[in-house]
Amino acid sequence: MKDELERLILNNQHSFQNEEPLEGHFERFEARLQKATKPTRKFNFQAVLKVAAIVVFALLVVNQARLWFTPEKKETLSLGSISPEYREVEFYYTNAIQLGMTQLDKLTNEGLISEAEQQMMLKEQKEFDQMYQKLLEDLKANPDDERVINAMLEYYESRMNIISLVINKLKEIQQQKHHQNESSISL
Repeated sequence: MKDELERLILNNQHSFQNEEPLEGHFERFEARLQKATKPTRKFNFQAVLKVAAIVVFALLVVNQARLWFTPEKKETLSLGSISPEYREVEFYYTNAIQLGMTQLDKLTNEGLISEAEQQMMLKEQKEFDQMYQKLLEDLKANPDDERVINAMLEYYESRMNIISLVINKLKEIQQQKHHQNESSISL
């Protein structure tokens, strides 16, 4: 086969030497070489689908892990979640109770209450807190029951009244002590 090729070239050698290349032959040849050396980029759709599937799978795993490991938030039902009117009433009472507790702490820090009285007040506050938790459970079980709603309102009113009563008595004691101090200084 090699011999045949050599023989063919030798027999037709005159046609190779006589013909001149066509005009622009070298430019076309060089353009073909450059085109052949440039890598053609093909869009691999299958690879994109694999990456997208991995990303979606990772997002699903992260979401499932978040759901699995985060504790459930208990929905706290309160008097304010029943209606806007009750929300305003609850806001008023809770703010008044908080203000009263702040005043009570201030008066306690001034030494107007003995240690035994402080312990008794803490015990009463714990009982109020337990009663409040029981009322919240009842409210959660029966959110439309007027008896439970009225009991919640009475709880707030009672707690506020007791705190106000204690504060008023402590202020009287404070004024008496202050008045006694003034009397002893003027003598």
